[in-house]
Amino acid sequence: MKGLYNQITESDSKADFTERDRLIMEYAPLVKYIAHRIAMRLPPQIEVDDLINSGILGLIDAIEKFDPSKEVKFKTYAEIRIKGAILDELRAMDWIPRSIRKVINRLMDAYHELEQKLGRPARDEEIAEQLGLKIEEFYELIKQAAGVPLISLNGLVDRDEKRRNIVSCLEDPKSANAFGILGLSEVKDAIAKAIDDLPEKEKQVISLYYYDELTMKEIGKVLDLTESRVSQIHTKAVLRLRVRIKNLRNR
Repeated sequence: MKGLYNQITESDSKADFTERDRLIMEYAPLVKYIAHRIAMRLPPQIEVDDLINSGILGLIDAIEKFDPSKEVKFKTYAEIRIKGAILDELRAMDWIPRSIRKVINRLMDAYHELEQKLGRPARDEEIAEQLGLKIEEFYELIKQAAGVPLISLNGLVDRDEKRRNIVSCLEDPKSANAFGILGLSEVKDAIAKAIDDLPEKEKQVISLYYYDELTMKEIGKVLDLTESRVSQIHTKAVLRLRVRIKNLRNR
């Protein structure tokens, strides 16, 4: 079956377009651009054509519902609808592989249980022992958990914002509004306290990444670490912070 985008572009030879058809043709490249930008943050098994097709549906929805009297540019309105349609499709896909979700949950459970028992941040060796793993096996789990699975769906479309949003990065990727039951100020206070309690190196990485907006590579140069090591430290920090937020929500 041909995708919506292909069907629409193949109709380009028809002489008479409705205004709706004209707008679809004009903004179809925007759909492709947005879909490809989002796909850059996703696992390779996610087909970009599926995202494009969802984005086209979002564009059509924007065309049908756009109200010029609201004094909002159509392009701005269409971008919101396109992104929303693509993210809705991703939520329906449950795009994080079950194996990775299991790894994340396993690590979070280990951090939760051990740090409650110890009353302090657990060291890598202690978490590995808690999991019944060798330290190298623990680091392999951290490597598997790194990256996309720790970032919320909303975070996928925040790449052009001036400041990285740590609140978004701590949301549960399965939830459209993971912090809906909490006040934003309460969440921010909890995150600030949790960051302050992180091991020093993790605190530095979080600060440099989210507040100074450095890349992982740049942080590596500042701290004299490899980029992969910085990514590992970032992942451990985010796991600890997500445990804190999960505890807050379950109070």
